[in-house]
Amino acid sequence: MATRFTILTHVTLLLGITLLTRAQMEEPKPAPELKKLDYFVGTWAAEGDMKSGPMGPGGKFTGTNHVQWMDGAFFLVTHSQFNGAMGKGTETAYMGYDSNDKMYTYDSFNSLGESDHAKGNVEGDTWTWQSETRMGPQTMKGRLIIKVRSATAYNFKFETSPDGTTWNTVLEGKDTKK
Repeated sequence: MATRFTILTHVTLLLGITLLTRAQMEEPKPAPELKKLDYFVGTWAAEGDMKSGPMGPGGKFTGTNHVQWMDGAFFLVTHSQFNGAMGKGTETAYMGYDSNDKMYTYDSFNSLGESDHAKGNVEGDTWTWQSETRMGPQTMKGRLIIKVRSATAYNFKFETSPDGTTWNTVLEGKDTKK
């Protein structure tokens, strides 16, 4: 009987400490920098031109991006459909903010088997995202530049570079909020 009482006392004490600790911990709050991502919330229509090269044949492309905050407001989630020289496809992307690195984050995955992981920053009306992109056996540096034109439109350009100094435009276009 004493053993059961001792175990019950320990379990009760442990549960009490756990609940007290949780009550004292603050619920995490989104970084204030995430508010800048509010600009991208909504449905956007994309159009542009892809240059022919290592990423495939050139030509026009179109797309639709549905962007909304994930519960908790730590990440934006984008669900996209696209159509162009490389065919039709879908993509899911997540944008957030890394308070330790003081950089925005972007992670995407598409139905062509591609993924992209970039870090970015914003200065004024220009967002710059940098990543590393595989092109066949070679790893290239990637840079996406978004230039805000208005509350409902922005231009974008994606460039690659083998060394981070000489950049070649791979695609460029515009997004317009519907």
